[in-house]
Amino acid sequence: MDQQQLYPLTFEPMLKEIIWGGQDIRPFKGLTPDDRTIGESWEISHVPDNYSVVDAGPLKGKNLDELMSLYGDQLVGRSVRERFGDRFPLLIKFIDAQANLSIQVHPDDTLGMQRHNSFGKTEMWYVVKASPEAMLYSGFAKQSSPEDYVRRIQEGTIMDALQPYQVKAGDVFFLPAGRVHAIGAGCFVAEIQQTSNVTYRIYDYDRTDAQGNRRELHTDLAKDAIDYTLHEDYRTSYTPAQDEVVPLVQCRYFETNLLELTKPLERDFAHLDSFVIYICMQGQFTLADDRGYSLSLKQGQSVLVPASARQITLRPEGECKLMETFVP
Repeated sequence: MDQQQLYPLTFEPMLKEIIWGGQDIRPFKGLTPDDRTIGESWEISHVPDNYSVVDAGPLKGKNLDELMSLYGDQLVGRSVRERFGDRFPLLIKFIDAQANLSIQVHPDDTLGMQRHNSFGKTEMWYVVKASPEAMLYSGFAKQSSPEDYVRRIQEGTIMDALQPYQVKAGDVFFLPAGRVHAIGAGCFVAEIQQTSNVTYRIYDYDRTDAQGNRRELHTDLAKDAIDYTLHEDYRTSYTPAQDEVVPLVQCRYFETNLLELTKPLERDFAHLDSFVIYICMQGQFTLADDRGYSLSLKQGQSVLVPASARQITLRPEGECKLMETFVP
């Protein structure tokens, strides 16, 4: 296959019907509303049994696993391929929580590989919108330890040890593997994470299903995965600026920037050995690469720019807000 066919790729969203979900994802993405409770839209995924499928252009119908096999370094970059092998390293989601999600934690790469033959999960949240009373939890509010954690689970007082945040649109939280966290009711977030589906559930508000059963908790697995370090503030601070590249998160798994554009912006990736993903959170824009390919994207869409692209031009139609992420 001619590698010139590799171009900025968009994918069919995978809408996940989840009991705690709401009705906001479909209209946000410009899809016809219905009465299903959609909790997540997986935008770009290489999780087994959940491979994203290209929705436009010559590669329409191919899934991300096939693209990894066909293009390898051209798609993700040589250094990314050397680090992560045949696994596309990031998973992109929108999350609409109409009820509280469980308190949870994710293992790091070492524990993930030992226990599940999986990468760990470091992730970040960008709050797209939030109801006035929306809350989430990130990290500990007071010093804890494995023994204190187990005692609190047994007593039902774990919530007293966690740091709550009232949130608004634009808030950012970086969640390295090991940080206890939960999205609360009323939060609509964009999530960037390592490709991993390993989650340890710590607490689920004593909720029961129709049969009166509580969901399984992973108390012992979580105990060894938690980072008990106490931090003063778990929110990521940044200063918004129009028509500039505003850094949000820099870690070994991904770097993420915020772009609030009112005029065209050129991005030079000649020295970046990685794919780049754009997530459109507001407005719409046209993306053009250095091979003459262009496409228009609107709120709720994401695009995967292959590592073979050397330069990108972003042209907003009016004002638009994007997140840009890649592997450093």
